[in-house]
Amino acid sequence: MRKNAMVIGGGVNGLVAANVLARSGWKVDLLERKARPGGACTSETHMIDGRPHEYPLGATVLGLMQDFVLKETGLAERLTLWAPRHPKMARYPSLDRPVMIWRDPRRLRREFFEKFGERGAVDAFRTDEAKVLAFLQDGFRRGDPPDLREAGAALGADQTRLWVTGSAKALLDHYFTDDRTKIYMGMTAIESGPVPIGAPMSAFTVPLMDTGTVFDGYWGFVKGGIWKLTETLAKIDRELGVRIVTEARVENVDPAAGTVSYYGRDGRRVTAATDHVVFATDPKTAAELTGEAGLVAGKRFLGSSGKVVMVFRKPIRWKDATGRPDHAASFKFIFAHDSLDTLDVASQAAAQGQDYAPGYYQIYCEGAAARAMGEDPSHDRIIVFFKNLAFNRQGDELDHVREDVVRRVLATVANPDDLAWSRLLTPKDLQREFYFPEGNIDHAMLCDGQQYMARTYSAQPGAGFYRFGSAENVWYCGAGAYPCGSVAGTPGWMCAHEMLRLAR
Repeated sequence: MRKNAMVIGGGVNGLVAANVLARSGWKVDLLERKARPGGACTSETHMIDGRPHEYPLGATVLGLMQDFVLKETGLAERLTLWAPRHPKMARYPSLDRPVMIWRDPRRLRREFFEKFGERGAVDAFRTDEAKVLAFLQDGFRRGDPPDLREAGAALGADQTRLWVTGSAKALLDHYFTDDRTKIYMGMTAIESGPVPIGAPMSAFTVPLMDTGTVFDGYWGFVKGGIWKLTETLAKIDRELGVRIVTEARVENVDPAAGTVSYYGRDGRRVTAATDHVVFATDPKTAAELTGEAGLVAGKRFLGSSGKVVMVFRKPIRWKDATGRPDHAASFKFIFAHDSLDTLDVASQAAAQGQDYAPGYYQIYCEGAAARAMGEDPSHDRIIVFFKNLAFNRQGDELDHVREDVVRRVLATVANPDDLAWSRLLTPKDLQREFYFPEGNIDHAMLCDGQQYMARTYSAQPGAGFYRFGSAENVWYCGAGAYPCGSVAGTPGWMCAHEMLRLAR
């Protein structure tokens, strides 16, 4: 008999899971709470100078997606992707000129040495990181849930302790001598939440954020805006026969009865029968709807990342222009610290309720990337992803924070008067807009006990890593599952393939 599944949540993971199941002959329904699918990969429009300007409301750049997910879902044939080849550029308080983050490890080692006397093993770090990446990517491709024994067999006990179960601080201290190198190489350890640099398992986030294979470990852009990825994937899914129901508010999931009850956009209550339920939501929502509160009890969900959208009337002219191709679109970083310890203290300030503690700022040059892909945007646009914000106030309540971020960025711009509009989004906004528990972009913190093989909500991970609780017909593939969030779809892909192997 033809199996059927009800996918709850229309973000990238829900859309990928539905795609994989539909291609395997399953009948799939997908319920999305908002008016259109996309999850946190969607856009919003603001009028600027009398013209509508569309910008990313949530995710901005593409980085963690695997090339096989892009190809096997059908997205590769319909999207134009591009990544700048210009080195990333990092600014520190103690340096007058930015540091060039070269892709060539030997050139990067020379840059770090010449700029601030780094005498560590930059080449060895990149070599060892590549081994970890290859191991993780192989697991993604095989749909193989994480296992420390496999990590030990593939990497060795010492490398597993260093890169997987150890702390980010121990990892960085092992390879580098200067704090500015450590800050750049280890900033992802605190990217989604205020995880202490010295916490167990915090090292694992460092290689994890470079595992994407679409751009060979780097990050890039989608022509038309990243929201085109989920818009296109939803269209593909519908072509495969997936029934997508928007503005659907799920009221109850009964695994034993095999039913999902929800209210449609007309306000009518619908109870639908299904063989399997797939949650592509946050884990708290899944626990509430299934009555499995114990699965999330004691979990840490706090997020501390924010973003500022900045729109300019004319193309931005950067003060540090190198004259090299793609400079205008290159990824740029501003660090508020030269010390790893002070960066760590600033990260923890958010957990203690401090509104804002300057940390670091990643600048995504969307307008320049659009021009590089042949578009002609009416305005230039950059997105500033930054740290650290507490989970207590919305962006429209924190003008002083928005102004501080804008000031730091404009200090590197030669035409600051062309700034037309800016908007701040905080963790509280992310909860309101996308239902992220406590505003975390990865739903749950990437910390000890919630990382690698522990990033599951299954009662028996060895028998079904992506199952939710003890029921054999309920599954979970939201950003809270292994490996993590971002616009990647990896949890959705791995969960769907596990379903195909185990579902009865």
